[in-house]
Amino acid sequence: MFVIGERINGMFKDIGDAIAEKDVKPIQSMAEKQLAAGADALDINVGTRVPKAERADVMKWLVEATREVTDKPLAVDNPALSTMRVGIEAGGGGGRMIINSTTGQQDKLEGFMDLAKEFDAGIVCLSIDENGVAATTEAKLEIAMRSLGAAIERDVPIDSLYLDPIILPVNCDQKAPAMVLDTIAQFKMLSDPAPHVVIGLSNLSQGATERGLINRVFLVMAIANGLDASIHDPLDEVLMNEMITTEVLLDKTIYSNSYLQAYRQDH
Repeated sequence: MFVIGERINGMFKDIGDAIAEKDVKPIQSMAEKQLAAGADALDINVGTRVPKAERADVMKWLVEATREVTDKPLAVDNPALSTMRVGIEAGGGGGRMIINSTTGQQDKLEGFMDLAKEFDAGIVCLSIDENGVAATTEAKLEIAMRSLGAAIERDVPIDSLYLDPIILPVNCDQKAPAMVLDTIAQFKMLSDPAPHVVIGLSNLSQGATERGLINRVFLVMAIANGLDASIHDPLDEVLMNEMITTEVLLDKTIYSNSYLQAYRQDH
């Protein structure tokens, strides 16, 4: 399971304040905490407090500050191609960066896929197109095939492709989680080798009371359906323990009496 830590995001007050004050210490501390907790990569998002005209410069600063404390992959999280390019360049490219993300709109898909090829970067492709968030498994599969085709056309390795079915808050659409589980399973059958499948786990529980419980149960279910990457909070130790245990029970990792400790040592 490829874990992308979600906490270097200006939407969190501590990180938003650090960005506003250009204080690298809270950012670097959060990076180190997430990695120590088992994150394989870190999502980098400047948040909405930064004016749009300044986001490229702030993204560059944020990526560089994080890169000072880790060589692990960094996922640049921004919808603007110009800001994305600045962030990917700041992180050094060379297989250590992930584009988060592109939609299935043809012009955006082509531009972001070209960037992935140029910098040997991973790329997250969302189940969104000109009509908005795809509302059915069939519509999500159609956008996924479009993304897969664009990757093949531009010689972007399938192993660099992360399909995101988009999980909506359960308190807004209770049918969405079951539909996304079905979509995950079908995404894994689109090609051989299969693309990665990633979700932004926290979206599921937005506005709900039992956020932690909802996230943990769904992550276990999603892994059983083929999910192999997730953007979530690795500082949630219970969530991480349940994720690790699920992979042991599905025979994805080797069992030992100290399998939880072994996971964290490997990361």
